[in-house]
Amino acid sequence: MPLRIEDYGIIGDCETSALVGKDGSIDWLCWPDFDSEACFAALLGDEKDGRWKLAPTKPPVKSSRRYLEHTLVLETTFENDEGAVRILDFMPIRGANSDVVRIVEGLHGNVSVRSELCLRFSYGRTVPWVTKIENGIRAIAGPDLVVLRSPIEMHGEKMTTVAEFVVKPGERVSFTMTYGDSYHADPRPIDAEVSLRETEEFWRKWAAKLKYEGPYAAAVERSLITLKAMTYKPTGGVVAAMTTSLPEALGGPRNWDYRYCWLRDTTFTLLALMNGGYYEEARAWHEWLLRALAGSPDQVQIMYSITGSRTLIEWEANWLAGYEGSTPVRIGNAASEQLQLDIYGEVLDATFHAFHGMHRHREEDFSLMSSLVNHLETIWQQPDQGIWESRSGPQQFTYSKMMAWVAFDRAIRLAEHFSYEAPLEQWKATRQAIHDEICEKGFNPQLNSFTQRYGSDLLDSSLLLMYEVGFLPITDPRLQGTIAAIEQHLMRDGFLLRYDSSKSSDGLPSGEGAFIACSFWLVGCLNAIGREEDARKLFERLLSLSNDLGLLSEEYDPAKKRLVGNFPQAFSHIALVNAAFQLADGEAVRQRDPMAKQVQF
Repeated sequence: MPLRIEDYGIIGDCETSALVGKDGSIDWLCWPDFDSEACFAALLGDEKDGRWKLAPTKPPVKSSRRYLEHTLVLETTFENDEGAVRILDFMPIRGANSDVVRIVEGLHGNVSVRSELCLRFSYGRTVPWVTKIENGIRAIAGPDLVVLRSPIEMHGEKMTTVAEFVVKPGERVSFTMTYGDSYHADPRPIDAEVSLRETEEFWRKWAAKLKYEGPYAAAVERSLITLKAMTYKPTGGVVAAMTTSLPEALGGPRNWDYRYCWLRDTTFTLLALMNGGYYEEARAWHEWLLRALAGSPDQVQIMYSITGSRTLIEWEANWLAGYEGSTPVRIGNAASEQLQLDIYGEVLDATFHAFHGMHRHREEDFSLMSSLVNHLETIWQQPDQGIWESRSGPQQFTYSKMMAWVAFDRAIRLAEHFSYEAPLEQWKATRQAIHDEICEKGFNPQLNSFTQRYGSDLLDSSLLLMYEVGFLPITDPRLQGTIAAIEQHLMRDGFLLRYDSSKSSDGLPSGEGAFIACSFWLVGCLNAIGREEDARKLFERLLSLSNDLGLLSEEYDPAKKRLVGNFPQAFSHIALVNAAFQLADGEAVRQRDPMAKQVQF
C-alpha cells in the first residue's frame, strides 16, 4: 500500500527522478529518463510492483526528514528503542550513468537496518534475472541493467534482494544503485561520499543564483530547485510532473500521464525562471520549444516528449491496481491529439518574453511564429477541447479564444518593434474581431462575469488570467466582476476549483480537488486590485498545503485534507514563484507588456 502523496519526497539527477517515502521506501523510479518505463512502481500498486525500502528493522518511535540546506539531498532520521540513524538519499547529477545513492549513518545506539530491493521493470510487469557480483548484485531484463553495490552482504528472499546489518554511532554504510544497458559492460562503481559532496556543491551553487529577497525565499527556492529537478538536461524540456496516474480524485478515473512537456507551460515557466535569475534554464526551455514546434504549423501539438517527440500514444497498465484503487493507470497521453487553441497564445507570449527577459530574438524565430499565426487565422473560430483538455468533445471555450487574441497581439507587437515583414493590418483586424467576439459571446451580464464557454453560465478560473495577459485592464468592471464571481462561486474551503465539475460536461465523473495553480492566480489578481492583505493571506494559506519538504501536487482535497494529482506538479510550483514575485512588487505589479503600452479597447 503506497503512502499518502504528501508523504513522499523527490530526488533526481536532472534527467529522471525518484519518489522516496517517509518510511524509507523508494516507490517510484523511471529509468533512464522521466518518461521511461518504471522499475519501481509500488506507488501505483504495492511492493510486488517494485520498490527499494531501506529503514530500521524495528518500527521507529518517531521520524523526521528535510532536504540538506539549498540542495536536493534528502535526509530522513529514524529513532527507535535501539537508537537513531539517518539516511541520505540523492541522485548525483548524471555522468556516464544514472545512480541512486543511499547512505546510512549511525547517530546513537546500535540500530538494526534492513534493505529490501525489489526490482520490477516495465511498470512492475517484468522480474529481472539477478546474479551476485563482487560487492553486490546485477539485475538484467531485456535491455535494462541495474547494478547494486555495497560492502554489506546481500542475499535473495522471495524474489527480493535483502541485506541486514547493524549501524553503530558514527558509522556510515553506503549503497549505490546504477542503471546501464545490458548489452554493455557493467557501469563503473562510484564513490558514495565523493558523490555526496559533489551533489551538495552542485545544488548549493545553483541555488545561490536566486534573485529573490522577499519574505518567502525558502518556498521560492524550493520551488525553483524542484523545477530544475524536473528539467531534462540534454534538451531543456521541463516535465509537467514526475509521475503518471496519481488521481485528481481518490478512487476515480481522472488519472493522467504528466511526464511530458506542455506548450501551455511555456510562458509561465519562462517567467518563473527569469524572475528567479535562471536565464540559462530559460534559454534552454525556449530552445526546446522552438525545436518542438519545427515542422508544419498545422501539425503543432499541445505537448511533446522531453526530447520533442510527438508520439505519445495512451494505453493502460491494467495489471497495476492504481494509487489507492484509482484506475485506470495510464501511460502516454491521448490529449496530445486534441486541438487546443490556447497553445498558440502561450507560444507567442513565450517568444515575446524571451526577447524582453533575455534579449534574444532571431528573424528565423519570427518566421516560425508568423507561420503559426497565419495558421491560427484559419482555425481560431473552431471549437476546441480547452485548457483543461475536456474529453467530451470540442466547445467554444472563452479562454481558448482569449489566448488566440494573445497570439495575434504578441505577433503584431514583435513585428512592429523589429520592423519584420508581416500582414499587420490583417492581423490587427483579426485581433479586434476576436476581442469583440469574446466580449459579446463570452460575457454573461446576469453573472457580471466572463464564462467558461460562449453562452453558458459556467465559471472558470482560467479567466483570472485575463488581466495577466493584458486582454483587459484591471480597472475594467467586467474583469473585476469576473474575479469577484470566481472568488464567490468556485472557492471551496478557502481554495479555488478550476471549474465546477458537477455542472461541467467534461466527459468525466464529477469531483476533484481544488486546483492549486488557480488559487495562486487569484493571489495575483487580488494583489492587482489593491487587496494586498487578502492576497498575502491566500498565498500563505496555499504555502501551508506544501508537504514538510515544501512540495506541491496538482490539486488539494479540502474534505480529505490530502494532496491529490500528479506530484510534484510544475504548474503549482511555477504559479507559486510567479505569485511570490507579484507580491514582492506590491503596487508596482510586474507588467506583462514591457515593450509597449497596453492596447486599449
